[in-house]
This record gives sequence, structure tokens and C-alpha cells, in this order.
Amino acid sequence: MTLEQLRIFIAVAEQQHMTRAASGLNLTQSATSAAIAALEARYDVKLFDRVGRGIVLTQAGRDFLGEARAVVTRARAAAQALDDIAGLKRGALNLAASQTIGNYWLPPRLLAFQRSYPGIALQVTIANTEQVALAVREGRADLGLVEGEVDDPLLTGDRVDGDSLAIVVGKQHQWASAKRISANRLTSTGWVLRERGSGTRSMFEASLRGAGVDPSSLDVKLELPSNEAIRAAVEGSNYAAAISDLVVAPSLAAGALHRVQFELPSRSFCVLRHREHSGGQAETAMLAALR
Repeated sequence: MTLEQLRIFIAVAEQQHMTRAASGLNLTQSATSAAIAALEARYDVKLFDRVGRGIVLTQAGRDFLGEARAVVTRARAAAQALDDIAGLKRGALNLAASQTIGNYWLPPRLLAFQRSYPGIALQVTIANTEQVALAVREGRADLGLVEGEVDDPLLTGDRVDGDSLAIVVGKQHQWASAKRISANRLTSTGWVLRERGSGTRSMFEASLRGAGVDPSSLDVKLELPSNEAIRAAVEGSNYAAAISDLVVAPSLAAGALHRVQFELPSRSFCVLRHREHSGGQAETAMLAALR
């Protein structure tokens, strides 16, 4: 059994699709299939069942997945230990970030980090808050950056910087000329919101409850998985959205959106780490840069 076979097995298990896993690993489908077949033949065990066009883990595969992840995590830790001996001259960090952070807040900080540590390779995955927390918990990311609250006993969180939410509407919306709106008017319009599980959605709903508004009373017309899609939808409709001020700043400056005066709290971003994984020098340097 090789580390490469384990990495391929983990990718296929997570994607539940041979072709997508191969693409993510920059391998051919035949090489990916051969690695899985070699594992199954070597130990005379079936790891996957085919269901339609996809595949699912067998019970043996589910039992093996945790062990495979543990081995790959330890191998990464061993490699990191050698990189640390080199004194940050080389190494790698895997980061997972929620959308607002990954698309708007994080890039200039990554560029500054790379200027200081050009030998450290950075890989960034963008997902929603729940998915980022899962990546850190499973060892697929060294650090996770999220906007939402994460209650997980296996993770620790350090607060850094932040943003604030803004309620925005397009130029043709009835609120575009309003100086301020009251909480009871929030239910009088349609809304475009992020999907459930996103930090932005969770924070907005918590703010509504604080203002005495039941989130389920909103007329949610669309749930979209990206900030850019929400911004475009609101610019061209009579709906409202609650979204990070980092996202809508260009549209507000151009006059394509109007910010409604309704008090929403600011929020800190959170850097997630696994309690049981000891970070190396590269991770420590990244934490310092993010702070």
C-alpha cells in the first residue's frame, strides 16, 4: 500500500465519482481506477459499489476511510517536520475559506505572505462555513477561515479582522429612496439569500431574531450559492439581499445598488485549527500574517 493509493482512495470516496476525483488529482481516470483496483486486489476486499453512474463506499470502505485519512495526515505532519527544519525555506499549507473571505479578504494577505515566504506553496479551497469546518476536522485543510460560528469540540477558533453585513436593493426597488426602514418592513419584500450553511445566512438570521423578526417569515425568492450571483440578481430585480459590505462595495460606488439603513452587527472572521494537529512553522507564520 502506498501513500499515493491512499490519497486516490480518499479523493474517490469524497467525490463518489471516479472521473471527478481523477480531475481533482490531475490524474487520468485509468490511473485512478487502477489504484483502487490494486488496493482491492491486494487485500481481497471491495471498497466501492456502483450505483447508477456514481459509486458509494461499501461498509469496508467506510471503515477504511478514517484509517486512510489518519495515515495521510501523519505523512503530511512528517513532511512538515522536515520542512520546519529548513526554516520556512520550503513547505506547503492547505487553506479552506468561506466565500466572502476567500474571494475578497484573503487574497491580499496571501500575496503579502508569499512575498515574505516565497518557498511556501499555498493551496486554497473555497466553500461555505460548514464545508470549511469539515475540511479542517478531516485534515484536508491545515487552517480554515470562516464568517459563521462553528461549534465543534475538535476545532479551535482565533478571531481576526472582519466585516459587516449590508442590506442592499437595486435602483428600482421601493426601498432605494428610503433613508431607513423598520424591522416590520423586512417581510414586505422578496429576498435573495445565500444557501443554508453559509456564515452570511446564519448571521443575518441571528440578527433578524435579535430585531424580533422570525427568519421564516421572510419571502425568500432565491437561494444562491455565491455572493456574485446574489449581487447580480439583486441589481436586476425588485428583491433585497443581506450580504457582506466587502462584496457590494464596488456596486454601491457605481450606483448599481443602494444600501438600506438598517442596523446589522459587524462580525469577526475566525481561523479554525484542529485541536489534535500540531501546526508547524509555516502554519504559525500564516496565523501571524492573518492577524
